[in-house]
Amino acid sequence: MSDKPLRVAVVGAGHMGRHHVRVYAQLEGCELVAVIDRDLDRARQYTSEFGGEAFASIDDVTGDIDAATVAVPTVYHADVAIPLMERGTAVLVEKPLAHNAVTAKQLVDASKRTAQVMQVGHSERFNPVVQAMLKMNVAPQFIETQRVSPFTFRSADIGVVFDMMIHDIDIVLHLVRQSPSSVDASGVAVLGAHEDVANARIRFADGAVANLTASRLALKTERRLRVFCPSAYLTMDYQAKSGVAITLADNLDLIRMAKERDFDDLSQMASLDFGSMIKVDPIVVDDVEPLKAEITTFLNSVRTGEGTGVTADEGYAAVELAERITKQIAEQGWGEALTKQAGQSK
Repeated sequence: MSDKPLRVAVVGAGHMGRHHVRVYAQLEGCELVAVIDRDLDRARQYTSEFGGEAFASIDDVTGDIDAATVAVPTVYHADVAIPLMERGTAVLVEKPLAHNAVTAKQLVDASKRTAQVMQVGHSERFNPVVQAMLKMNVAPQFIETQRVSPFTFRSADIGVVFDMMIHDIDIVLHLVRQSPSSVDASGVAVLGAHEDVANARIRFADGAVANLTASRLALKTERRLRVFCPSAYLTMDYQAKSGVAITLADNLDLIRMAKERDFDDLSQMASLDFGSMIKVDPIVVDDVEPLKAEITTFLNSVRTGEGTGVTADEGYAAVELAERITKQIAEQGWGEALTKQAGQSK
């Protein structure tokens, strides 16, 4: 591809679409040429602030578009992304890739058929905390995630699994790099038709286990990740962009001390000050906006055909697992029991 700036567009001028517009407008090497939304006035609000031209339909855009973000509601991702790829445009599809595995597979197939770059907007993968952890090349045996926040009412049409837990599903699959061998899940809908609280316990073939919790009924926002592996324990706070690691290599002196004092087990060290003895290392975290890093990676992939973005196949895997989790939740029958209970109390 030539060194000319990539002509880019954003389809969908909602909450996430606005952030994509902002980042494209800030980046060098690309030119924001179009913001597309059925609500033309809203698209014009963005173009008046960030540049480009507003359109009500992608069909109204003249000239080539090299790359585009698809930030329409999830149920319309395929309707927008597939025609874009067929006209020769690379696409960054906001997470989740689709609202079900069948549609996600259609998107993956279209990407391969058209030979166009398609990446998925799992921006949490680009969180500097996650990037710092990935550089440590950990081999997880147990992963625990917690993602809770107040309900924003922006995603009332989907449950908390596809709305929030999907971030952690992608990260877990990326860390373990295996297909799940079993899934146990539970959840409950409180405010509407879809689950607002969910927990999933996922087992993998090598024995690794992941325990994921998501809720949009919390009074405050917390996003944490803990990783246990034979050589280290890591804990990370997405909100604070901070983390710490306790590694076996850095704490061999503690093990050596136990051996030298002929302790039969570590309980005999109870009188010692654990906090002063254990070596805890802060995880070095770069101050990078995840969305900016994600879009930069996407555009680099468009230019070179290479990159480290979330691939179409990875986006599909996350949707497939999310669908398994939501099916398990539906099968448990909690929602029906609560509805019956509410009816009896009247």
